[in-house]
Amino acid sequence: MEFSEKFSKSALTFDDILLVPGYSEVLPRDADVSTKVTQTIDLNLPLASAAMDTVTESRLAIAIAREGGIGVIHKNMSVDMQANEVDRVKRSEHGVIVDPIHLGPDDLISDALKIMETYHISGVPITKNGKLVGILTNRDLRFETNFDQPIENRMTKENLVTASVGTTLEEAKAILQKYKIEKLPLVDKNYMLRGLITVKDIMKARQFPNSAKDDRGRLRVAAAVGVVGILERAGALVDAGCDLLVVDTAHGHSRTVLEAVRLLKANFKDVDVAAGNIATGEAALALIEAGADAIKVGVGPGSICTTRVVAGIGVPQVSAIFECAKVAKQYGIP
Repeated sequence: MEFSEKFSKSALTFDDILLVPGYSEVLPRDADVSTKVTQTIDLNLPLASAAMDTVTESRLAIAIAREGGIGVIHKNMSVDMQANEVDRVKRSEHGVIVDPIHLGPDDLISDALKIMETYHISGVPITKNGKLVGILTNRDLRFETNFDQPIENRMTKENLVTASVGTTLEEAKAILQKYKIEKLPLVDKNYMLRGLITVKDIMKARQFPNSAKDDRGRLRVAAAVGVVGILERAGALVDAGCDLLVVDTAHGHSRTVLEAVRLLKANFKDVDVAAGNIATGEAALALIEAGADAIKVGVGPGSICTTRVVAGIGVPQVSAIFECAKVAKQYGIP
């Protein structure tokens, strides 16, 4: 390529364009802004947060998912800490909790309080060898001062209100209302704990009808990984319930990123993978062929990013999106 040909192409950023207004019969409140992150992950709001340590941990991820978007938990922390942040998001809301946190009757009240504080819950089912034997709630502990005693001393164990596996949310609402309780354990014919339905989750579903949720009624969440020690971190995130692994780097069109995508897709076949950041159609094609389910476009477009100014590297964002989208469309990448 001649040197002069390197400057033969113009590119646009958002400040360079305007949309021409036209006739419409659609009211703003009727507009549908739902979209897909991948073929299997739907969002009601086209918003994903930055995987930065000053931006996204569980608190923001929960707030964004409740509005219909998705938060990307940053990776600038230990594997266990990041997995715990993902777990907090996944446990913050449910339709039916199929794997409720539970303790044993011999555990201490202090253990229960720690769990209740960590996950912002008001009670914990108590089981022995998997069988429901009681429930410990804030009501049982209102005036308690000795937190070093066994849970068995204070838990509610008589006249427990339960429901069978398969109980719908509407049926659960009627039971919760009838008995004026906030938690409804689900048990099988042997009284083994199989799930939990709470008033809080039913109320949250009503308060945030556009929440981005998985097929179990839990909030969606993504988490960032790098290219070093990737399997250990990704494994912990997947075990915690992460919906989307994001290979998050400054330059996504590189050998290590492509290898990371292939490695993740080979080891976690049921979890979607996004990768970036990129700014060209060639980079989009490389990531898609490596197995990426979504691509992250943008080199230097952020309000506080100095990549273009300092390093002189990047592509104006509108043109970058256009070039990458043309390739993605051919391969069915949303």
